[in-house]
Amino acid sequence: MTEYLVYMTVKSEEEATRIGAELIEQRLAACANIIGTSKSFYWWNGAVQSGSETVVILKTSDNKIDLLISTAQELHSYDCPAIVAIEIKKGNPDFLEWISKEIS
Repeated sequence: MTEYLVYMTVKSEEEATRIGAELIEQRLAACANIIGTSKSFYWWNGAVQSGSETVVILKTSDNKIDLLISTAQELHSYDCPAIVAIEIKKGNPDFLEWISKEIS
């Protein structure tokens, strides 16, 4: 099984908590870390924008990654949310096994 870290930004800590809790409840992620407020600069609608966002890191595996991404998109308030899955190549084997166990 392949495990993933999923990086996502949302507009607020409240939204991060709501989405993270729902993904955990549905067992699409074993864990959600809410990192806190960050400052973001980005292109949107032809102009440079800036604002505060909250970073969320989720842990999941290949049998749930597609459903996690689609569910997060549905729950998200942005038109084009940043949701990126990064494959974990190495790590504590016990931790990686825990991720798979918790979402099965």
